[in-house]
Amino acid sequence: MTLAEERSIIGALSPSRAGDFMTCPLLYRFRVIDQLPERPSPAAVRGTLVHAVLERLYDLPPEARTVAAAQDLLEPQWERLLTGEPEYAGLFSSDEERDQWLTQARSMVERYFTLEDPRLLEPAEREMYVETVLDSGLLLRGYIDRLDVAPTGEVRVVDYKTGTAPRHDFEAKALFQMKFYALALWRLNGTVPRVLQLMYLGNGEILRYAPDEADLRATERKVQALWEAIERAVRTKEWRHRPSRLCDWCDHQALCPEFGGTPPPVPDHRPGLSPRGGRGANQRRAATDEL
Repeated sequence: MTLAEERSIIGALSPSRAGDFMTCPLLYRFRVIDQLPERPSPAAVRGTLVHAVLERLYDLPPEARTVAAAQDLLEPQWERLLTGEPEYAGLFSSDEERDQWLTQARSMVERYFTLEDPRLLEPAEREMYVETVLDSGLLLRGYIDRLDVAPTGEVRVVDYKTGTAPRHDFEAKALFQMKFYALALWRLNGTVPRVLQLMYLGNGEILRYAPDEADLRATERKVQALWEAIERAVRTKEWRHRPSRLCDWCDHQALCPEFGGTPPPVPDHRPGLSPRGGRGANQRRAATDEL
């Protein structure tokens, strides 16, 4: 049995869903409790595509990891995504719009090579599923884009972002996801990652942070407080909406009080686990995880 199965699990939380709740509790409810369908967005799917290309780039021998080789992976990976998610074909109104979208993805892949040389790297893990259980019984889980381990044993957690780097006053929110991963790794193997690295392929910037145990303990307290707030919302059935600029991209405006909508009755479903109680690495990463 896995560690998760041996303990009594009170619920599960990923960085993306924790971010949903911090952004808007009602959005968390729609995604996790109601499990309402969402239309895939071109930006999110492009993120999924670029992630897939960079993951498979490291299947090639080091000398073959070139810009041309990476861009040659785009079309096959797009076809693979379409096979798994046929609805992605409806993202574009014309072939010209699709080609423009692919050109933007090519630019992001090319920009990656300005940030580091993949010929000099040999990742220890790619698209690594990680889960651990806190003493409270809360299961933390998520996918780490890349894990690098130095010969000395130092660990670097790398995450690719297809957007642009945040302004200085929004860096803490961006780093929360990385600290979440660092906390999970620390609780799993007792090692604090040496570096957390966010690579923004939208504008070619890198955000690095060196955490310590105090950081990760503070992150654990924050995650636990988030879960307690979620539990409180479950008990009271009060899922407040929190208007922000992100509302412009929300699929659920018709059900949101901010736009004159009324949310449906709250279903009887515990957050964090699937209705059948399933969990684990066999769950597919969602396009919304790339946001």
